[in-house]
Amino acid sequence: MRADRVFAYGAAAGLIGDLLLGDPRRGHPVAAFGRAAGAVERVLWRNHRGWGALHTAVCVGGAVGLGAVAENVVRPSRTASVALTAAATWAVVGGTSLVREARVIGRALEAGDVEAARDRLPHLCGRDPQALDADGIARAVVESVAENTSDAVVGALVWGAVAGVPGLLGFRAVNTLDAMVGHRSVTYRRFGWASARLDDLAGWPGARLTAVLAALAGDSPRGAVRAWREDAPKHPSPNAGPVEASFAGALGVRLGGTLSYAGRVEHRPVLHQQGRAVTTYDIERAVRLSRRVGLLAFGAGVAARAFVKGRTA
Repeated sequence: MRADRVFAYGAAAGLIGDLLLGDPRRGHPVAAFGRAAGAVERVLWRNHRGWGALHTAVCVGGAVGLGAVAENVVRPSRTASVALTAAATWAVVGGTSLVREARVIGRALEAGDVEAARDRLPHLCGRDPQALDADGIARAVVESVAENTSDAVVGALVWGAVAGVPGLLGFRAVNTLDAMVGHRSVTYRRFGWASARLDDLAGWPGARLTAVLAALAGDSPRGAVRAWREDAPKHPSPNAGPVEASFAGALGVRLGGTLSYAGRVEHRPVLHQQGRAVTTYDIERAVRLSRRVGLLAFGAGVAARAFVKGRTA
């Protein structure tokens, strides 16, 4: 079976698996990778960029190498190749868990239970929930849905389309390492530098595709493009900026502004200034937009892989 068809059938099966099953509470492959990366970190940690780069190379290289070996082993069997791609896609894509967490918080806010929404918010993002009112929680959820649509769905599909199973596993490894050591704490400012920069690089194409698709699938394509062009460069993240700005314009809302992380306050630029303030109702709108973007990203990946295969055949 041609490689483009293996990806198409396998990724479709993996996305269906994610839709039906979501992430398991125990034994998730990404959690297993996190434990392995933590063990490597305990051996290699030094307050030095070089040691951090070695940690990144070992962990990401191991994930990519495992995917390459597995893909080579099953290549003679079409069924096994599709099954491996399906399993890898299910393991690295987190769209359903993202949607579930967002909706749990949305339902709590709709019921007027702000405390329950605050308790649940850390499952979705790292904001300080005690500093947020109901609309602030809703804004945090919409921003997290936007950013994680790129990180947990579109980016993985992009790299799966480019490099098959090694691409899927490698992207999730990079993204997981960034979450583990890529933040600017005293412990990881130097050690996590390589992981953070590699995450920026790996996330670049998925973030731009997410922004394009949000503009196409949202309620206001023109507003999404304008917000992306005018406001994304102001954002401190090279990848979250285009995604959040495009979502803001597509939904007709304002994102960004003052944020609080464990007592640390950040004053970020407002994205789509002419939009209205986010309300609880916008959580479901963001979820539906995220779903549409994920579906379009799958279609774009399949089409791109088939086009490349046709040109090289």
